[in-house]
Amino acid sequence: MRVLVAASEVAPFAKTGGLADVAASLPKALKAMGHDVLVAMPMYAGIFPDGAPVATLDVPINHSTLGCAIYRRFVAPDLPVFMIDHKAFYDREGIYGTRDGPYWDNAARFAYFSRAVCEMVRLWLPSVDVVHANDWQTAMIPVFMRTHYASEPKFLRTATVFTIHNMGYQGIFHKDNMRVLELPWSYFTKDCLEYHDSINFLKGGVVFADLISTVSRRYGYEIQTPEGGCGLDSLMRSRSRDVAGIVNGVDYDEWNPATDMYIRARYNPENLHGKFECKRDLLGEFGQNPDYQGPVIGIISRMADQKGFDLIAQIAYRLMDLDCFIAVLGSGQREYEDLFRALAHHYPHKAGARIMYDNALAHRIEAGADMFLMPSRYEPCGLNQIYSLKYGTIPIVRATGGLDDTIEDYDPDRDTGTGFKFYGYSGEELYHCILRALDTYGDRHRWWRMQMRAMRGDFSWSNSARQYADLYDRAQAQHISFIH
Repeated sequence: MRVLVAASEVAPFAKTGGLADVAASLPKALKAMGHDVLVAMPMYAGIFPDGAPVATLDVPINHSTLGCAIYRRFVAPDLPVFMIDHKAFYDREGIYGTRDGPYWDNAARFAYFSRAVCEMVRLWLPSVDVVHANDWQTAMIPVFMRTHYASEPKFLRTATVFTIHNMGYQGIFHKDNMRVLELPWSYFTKDCLEYHDSINFLKGGVVFADLISTVSRRYGYEIQTPEGGCGLDSLMRSRSRDVAGIVNGVDYDEWNPATDMYIRARYNPENLHGKFECKRDLLGEFGQNPDYQGPVIGIISRMADQKGFDLIAQIAYRLMDLDCFIAVLGSGQREYEDLFRALAHHYPHKAGARIMYDNALAHRIEAGADMFLMPSRYEPCGLNQIYSLKYGTIPIVRATGGLDDTIEDYDPDRDTGTGFKFYGYSGEELYHCILRALDTYGDRHRWWRMQMRAMRGDFSWSNSARQYADLYDRAQAQHISFIH
């Protein structure tokens, strides 16, 4: 099967979140299964060409055409990433915007990318069996394929799969952008693209794709509810038979304490001595006594309400009274950045903060911490809790989305589980969950057994990739049945 994966970011070339990791790792796993996989993304500032363009195209947009060059890079041997280069749209400071907000022309930027992908398939690439679009930035690909390219012979047998990584970001734009899309106003209806008198890109992907996936089974249910559907729950329920929840896999070539080049000492379930060395190293990096025997709680996150930082803020000063050290890495909403700067300043032996993103430090926190905190309001999948399992760093999570799917709550009576979960969204429930984890940490034999269970879990991409391959088969069969 030939599959084209289209995404607005692909690691290591451009990354703001988990989408970039998925867009790189899933194609690798599909390639290992024997599928022919191609990847497409925009060519942003800071991505340098690897040779001359492999093609040039004129892309229709806004009742005109804008040229682009296509460059080829590789995310792995024999796994090409085709980069759409149009400097007026992509040669900018940020991917989606600046600290002042999103770019004013994001509708045009990503409509152009989606149209360029279609043109690339139509004019230059061999026939593609499935186009796999991801999030609102590529949601117009299924729309364009069933409108502008509906009679194009090359697309007749091409199915579309649309993955929702985060329903909270939908790509909602002024209705005047119907001109940019070059679509007639007959598509600006409640059954197609219209959403509260605006255009909703993500809604278009849901309406027009053959099949839809989300990044965990639980999240697939949550987006069909008023609480999790972000205004599109009734639409998601209408397509419930076409929605599949597939948990993101993890690239264990990068996130594995037995091979990790970023950490002080490597270790595995059979020999945890290296983890103790990593904890000493992490404590030293945050200016603490390396011989501190209490638990270290790690946080690596975008500092935002969605990630549960409002709950952390409610109990932050109570945590300073507990026997633990909190190591924080991340940036985001200013009030949470200021909170952790203040905690690190006033309680230097209880909290340390690095207001930034540092990939190497992220690895060292995963390896050196004893626990990892993710109290998200909602979490479509989450990756850090899965990394933490592999590193024997016990997750403390709210039971939502992929966090609920991947973490088994600790049961002291049966001595089972791989982490600690709380259910209601309140600071008080989070606080008592942390107390439960700290109390269990005091029993080193129980804690060691939990680490062993966590580290031996398998969340590699191989299983998830098989589920995606099955989804592609189903999408193509459904599409061919529909056209006949």
